[in-house]
Amino acid sequence: MKEVMLDCLGEACPVPLVKTENKLKELAVGDVLIVQIDHSCAMKNVPEWARKEGHNVEIEEVDDGEWEVVIEKVK
Repeated sequence: MKEVMLDCLGEACPVPLVKTENKLKELAVGDVLIVQIDHSCAMKNVPEWARKEGHNVEIEEVDDGEWEVVIEKVK
């Protein structure tokens, strides 16, 4: 299992979602992708998409208006 950081700070939808989808394709089952987001639209769309795809998702607010979406690839 490895952890990969994906910096999407300063990027608006749909860029963070597209980057997240592409990066997850590169990872193996059990790997964790940590997506750094500071845009409210992406904050809604990225976790929603990942859960719909069946991945485990946790959200952590690391600063005011800045989040890390932790996605564990399960399939």
